[in-house]
Amino acid sequence: MSHTHVSDTLPVPPELKEILEDGENIAVITHVAPDGDAIGSMLGLVHLLRERGKVATPVCQDPAPYQVNWLPGVHEIQHVIPPDVDLLVSIDLSDVDRMGEPYDREAFGHLTLVNIDHHATNTLFGTVNWVEPRAVAACEMVYHMAQAFDWPMSTRVATYVLTGLLTDTRGLRTANVNARVLRVVTHLVELGAPIGEITELTFNRKPLSLIKLWALALPHLHVEPEGIIWTVITEAMRRESGHMEENDGGLVSFIASAEGMYVGVVFTEKEGTRVNISLRSRPGVDVSQVAFALGGGGHPQAAGATVEGTLDEVIPRVLQLLRESVRQQVGG
Repeated sequence: MSHTHVSDTLPVPPELKEILEDGENIAVITHVAPDGDAIGSMLGLVHLLRERGKVATPVCQDPAPYQVNWLPGVHEIQHVIPPDVDLLVSIDLSDVDRMGEPYDREAFGHLTLVNIDHHATNTLFGTVNWVEPRAVAACEMVYHMAQAFDWPMSTRVATYVLTGLLTDTRGLRTANVNARVLRVVTHLVELGAPIGEITELTFNRKPLSLIKLWALALPHLHVEPEGIIWTVITEAMRRESGHMEENDGGLVSFIASAEGMYVGVVFTEKEGTRVNISLRSRPGVDVSQVAFALGGGGHPQAAGATVEGTLDEVIPRVLQLLRESVRQQVGG
């Protein structure tokens, strides 16, 4: 068996250092309905920049999800871009629309926009684009950037980065985790990031309201002959359970783990006539292209989109796309 050594570094565009060091007042923005990697990479980069003497503001349209709302500094996240910024950095988002309401093209379109992302579906919308699909998380890119620029990482930054890295790899359990990633994790732990505490707070705790929401959604489980398992979360379910957060708290991963299934889907009804679609699949089945076709994006095994329409309109359309995709990929 041949062993190929996995390089410990991912290349960072050299011009990035100059751009970041020239900026004085920098906004770092991540995607709507953020996950742990979005929050971790944004706060990690903000604090790296602050430690370099910059004014840096974390910006996100929506609040941090419960999994990471224990992180220090979460309360500092702004919902608007400060008017006096001179540089904009987007992190962990694959297209301009994922910035949501804070990004007004008329107000901020003249600024240099640095696009840092690890999604293969990225549309390269930045003035400068650093898109690295080999990275398992945007947080891993923040780590390699600090290493390449010789920026020391505090325990606080290491904690942010490890949190995002763990959440995006489901606790180092995804197929893209390799020796390089484990070496990064080792270094972050050496820098003081508390891996046991992060794991406990991020994976092992759920609000009671979320458990109640799952209890309402699971009776609506459907299994398609093509190995697609799906359910819905309605506005009424969210009100009844008291869980009003945007994300499903891992319900889609839970149902996708069912034996014999290729794809798990959760359709979440949103305000107005919009539906959020969360997709998970087993290794070997790529759901990112279906998400992309619906105007979203993501990874081969974890992707999503938000589409206009009611549940009754959206569900048949998405299931049809998924059936065709699964048949092409696995036959049958």
